[in-house]
Amino acid sequence: MSQALSRRGLLRSSTALISLPFLESFAFSRFARAATSVEFPKRMVFLGMGFGVTADRWYPDIQQTGTDWEVPEILSPLTRHKSDITFIQNLMHQYSADGHSGSTFWLTGANRYAIPGQSFHNTVSVDQVAAETLGSNTRFTSIQLAAAGDAGAAGDGHGPGYSLAWNRSGKPVAALNTPAAAFHRLFSQDETPIAVQQQRLLHQRSILDTVMVDAKSVSRKLNATDNRKLDEYLESIREIEVRLSKEEDWLGVEKKRPQDAVKEPGESLEGVEEIRMMYDIMLAAMQVDASRVFTYWMPVNTMIQSLGATMSAHNMSHYSEGERRTVSQSRDKAHAKLLAEFIDKLKATPQADGSTLHDHCTVTLGSNLSSVHTLKNCPTLITGGGSGFKQGQHIVMDDPKTPLCNLWLSMLRGSGIAAESFGDSTGVIEQLL
Repeated sequence: MSQALSRRGLLRSSTALISLPFLESFAFSRFARAATSVEFPKRMVFLGMGFGVTADRWYPDIQQTGTDWEVPEILSPLTRHKSDITFIQNLMHQYSADGHSGSTFWLTGANRYAIPGQSFHNTVSVDQVAAETLGSNTRFTSIQLAAAGDAGAAGDGHGPGYSLAWNRSGKPVAALNTPAAAFHRLFSQDETPIAVQQQRLLHQRSILDTVMVDAKSVSRKLNATDNRKLDEYLESIREIEVRLSKEEDWLGVEKKRPQDAVKEPGESLEGVEEIRMMYDIMLAAMQVDASRVFTYWMPVNTMIQSLGATMSAHNMSHYSEGERRTVSQSRDKAHAKLLAEFIDKLKATPQADGSTLHDHCTVTLGSNLSSVHTLKNCPTLITGGGSGFKQGQHIVMDDPKTPLCNLWLSMLRGSGIAAESFGDSTGVIEQLL
């Protein structure tokens, strides 16, 4: 090959212009390997636990800060990754007022009662802001996952929405609610002929065009309040148009699975095994660069039931001593074990320059609730090098009401996303940067 290949290779066709993932043959020649600097994609994963944690056991000792701290006993499976994880205490959302919503406002920081006369309001979540940049060249701009077994369950601790992700109109972004659904969406081929797929997309576009025309004619007859509602509806329509356009761009491009492909999951997975499989699916999706932004609305009731509990998650959350506390702590330890396994696999996935997938990914585990109905000191654990954070720390913010959105802003900026602010942020968390 006489002509040098550029570092950022492109696939071109009559319908698509698609960035290739990093390929060693493109990035390095035997003559210039040492001199070439490669920028790997940044990735984000948000893991929402719903109901919080066993608050007097989950957080590190408040007297042990910086790098001189010990992993709490109930999180002992994470000890081997201590130098690569960071806990932050004293983060909260000043507007949080719902002691049963550990997920609804976790990534948004919105005020539920911000609009007079309305009992519910939300804003865009940080993952969707990140996805607008990080997901522009991947088949899926972002991937939303949820737990079918907990869908609509009373006292699941997550709150309304059934998704961690919220769009620019403050509406939940639909989630794939089983490992099987996620697997097929990400990796299964659509065997329908391309011409039929194109016709299907054209039909969907024609429906949207008709809706838009009808909506514009209706808007002239509405009052200001109804027009605002209509604008929100039209924003959702525009998002569908963007999705259809992206699907058109990827028509005919084969879905890929990594060499060590994740196996097709069964339909009956719940609880701990569901979480483990969802982690494997996200890992596989990152390996083939199907998406770079992931949210996971994790199971609560089915998780503790898979650990042998016979009570509801809501009853567990009101622990004091006895069985409720035992269940709460077993839940925390199981989460630690599953996350430690996930980190193991991220670290075991090499990149072409000798780094690992973990070095280019930011994983956040947390909730808007700490325990029972407490909305202060949101449980927050971060790992990975994707946002350039200094890891291996225990950070205790001086102000016990430090906005959680300061972390989201730090994450956006650390990942190269230009953001002046996010939610109710007052600045970045300097100790991370």
